[in-house]
Amino acid sequence: MTATLTERQVVPPPERDTASKPRWEYPAVAALLIGTAIAYLWNLSVNGWANSFYAAAVQAGSVSWKAFFFGSSDAANSITVDKTPLSLWPMEISVRVFGLHSWSMLLPQALIGVASVALLWATVRRVFGAHAGLLAGLALAVTPVAALMFRFNNPDALLVLLMIAAAWAMTRAVEDGRWRWLLYTGLFIGLGFLTKQLQVLLVVPALALTYLVAGPPKLGKRIAQLFAAGAAMVAGAAWWVLIAEFWPVDDRPYFGGSQHNSILELTFGYNGLGRLNGDETGSVGPGGELPAGGNGMWGTTGITRMFEPQQGGQIAWLIPAALVLMVATLVLRGKAARTDQRRAGLLLWGGWLLVTGLVFSFMKGIFHQYYTIALAPAIAALVGIGAVMLWQEREKRWVRVALALALGVTIATAWMLLSRSSSFQPWLRWTVAAVGVVVTLALLVRLPRKVEIAAASAAVLIGLAGPIAYTVDTLGTGHEGPIPSAGPNVRGGFGFGGGGRHGGGGAPWQNGGTAPGQNSGMHGQNGTAPGQNGGMPGMNGATHGGGARNGGGMPGGEMGGGAGNFMMASKPSAQVTALLSANGDQFTWVAAAIGSNSAAGFQLATQLPVMPVGGFNGSDPSPTLEQFQRYVTDGDIHYFIGGGGMGDGGEGRMGGANRSGSHSSEITKWVQEHYTAQEVDGVTLYDLTAPKPA
Repeated sequence: MTATLTERQVVPPPERDTASKPRWEYPAVAALLIGTAIAYLWNLSVNGWANSFYAAAVQAGSVSWKAFFFGSSDAANSITVDKTPLSLWPMEISVRVFGLHSWSMLLPQALIGVASVALLWATVRRVFGAHAGLLAGLALAVTPVAALMFRFNNPDALLVLLMIAAAWAMTRAVEDGRWRWLLYTGLFIGLGFLTKQLQVLLVVPALALTYLVAGPPKLGKRIAQLFAAGAAMVAGAAWWVLIAEFWPVDDRPYFGGSQHNSILELTFGYNGLGRLNGDETGSVGPGGELPAGGNGMWGTTGITRMFEPQQGGQIAWLIPAALVLMVATLVLRGKAARTDQRRAGLLLWGGWLLVTGLVFSFMKGIFHQYYTIALAPAIAALVGIGAVMLWQEREKRWVRVALALALGVTIATAWMLLSRSSSFQPWLRWTVAAVGVVVTLALLVRLPRKVEIAAASAAVLIGLAGPIAYTVDTLGTGHEGPIPSAGPNVRGGFGFGGGGRHGGGGAPWQNGGTAPGQNSGMHGQNGTAPGQNGGMPGMNGATHGGGARNGGGMPGGEMGGGAGNFMMASKPSAQVTALLSANGDQFTWVAAAIGSNSAAGFQLATQLPVMPVGGFNGSDPSPTLEQFQRYVTDGDIHYFIGGGGMGDGGEGRMGGANRSGSHSSEITKWVQEHYTAQEVDGVTLYDLTAPKPA
């Protein structure tokens, strides 16, 4: 007992020492959190419906409790989104309270961002002190991808908060070894599963290793407590999974993203192993890397992936510094006791960064640049912890070298990233480089205390200058679509599928990309397979959002207008909206459209259920042709909306939603054969209550 207490008290938690609470800390924390709230809430509605795929589900869940529970795309509960629904619930509750509009939907996301900054500050500060906590919170708040996703309606915002909450609970567990903290850790991970399924498991190895190494109890008890945490994790997720899986199939929506209407298949297939190996049944195309040196649909895999143009400006600014500081601080704690809380913190945040970063770098399946927000808390924590710990030991020569190295690689990274957007604040990279070199040299030598403090302040400012500039640009620009990207346009960014910034416009291969079939192989022209020598339109030359701005999307759609396409939501005119809304309460679905995004715009405009045939990609077997025919016979669907789908409104060039023989293609063909098309403001409609004469 005595030995255990001695080990536990080697590094007393700073928060229990009143001397460690400087009077300036809480005003500084208040300024950080108030500033973050103002930044994230300012001009929030500029993002419109953000990702219309999720916005439609929010609308559905705000009027139907069944849609709320399952995460249905429409209030008539034909199909769910391709994720578990927890991230939708705060937004749906907000819409129930404030009504349906962009601000009410995105308000919870912004508040989740503020809570994430606050919780990261509290977690880091608990062990490493006030300066480290504040610096970590600031670094997270100004990370460009964080500023983007905390103002967007994708699941990643809540996922990040729950992962930080798990790290907070594990920090408490390492401190006193109580069972409850392990149970809280598991519970937060389980709730993370209900937010974005298996992605939350990327932090589990770091959590488990941290407690296995540094937990206060004896080894046997530590192992037992970790099993208890695992049980809590399963319980935190299984309650919903069991209800959803055993709910009568005929009385619930189809599980979007699965091919056999199974939440377990969705978990371990499309959203699980398929993301790692690229074998994603129902996806829009092949993952991984193509032969002959071309990029895969989702970009090149490899150790440098986080620094590629698609991801670099989102997250890479402080990755080299975080790695340098992590190694140096681990060396500092090399002779500490097993239960040393500071080394445990380094294992936790460092393991989080390494495991998540390596998986993201080498996964061959669907990967989008905004996923990198999952790295942001670990990077921010390591930078705050490492900078402060090394600064406190700066009388040692090698420590000063490590500090200078961390700043030096940060300046080099900023120069590289800012050079990719040379038209964006062109003076900034030169300022960062010039001031950075001077401050880096200053860190190598001992100086008078006031000069050292000035140098440290300058190091923080110049190290964060690039991310802050990108974040300011992100906050001032609207983003819509399924693949949002923070910061200004960059050379070599990933323009596929939209989701970029408002403004600009133009086809997805403009601004530096290649036209379909011209060296991109999009349509198989010039003898290339789909996606070779450039992959999707806009890759390897398009800008961030270059083809995504103001709709973007796939060739053959309406650039986000009209019927939309499988990546960008429809934008119906007032005349189309009025036509669909007329007598809408007499039908279960006022319309059906191929693909969730095509359906989403019509649903958001009418606020009435629109059936997304085939789910997000249009490739899910929901409904089958026979089911669709039965719905029509029963008078459940008023209109069928032509176009949409995989981008050409008919036979689909990508082999996905409208590929020959797919359910979506069969339904489209049947409707065209049996009903008369009418054009309304550029949208093709088929009145399913008025078949052609026999």
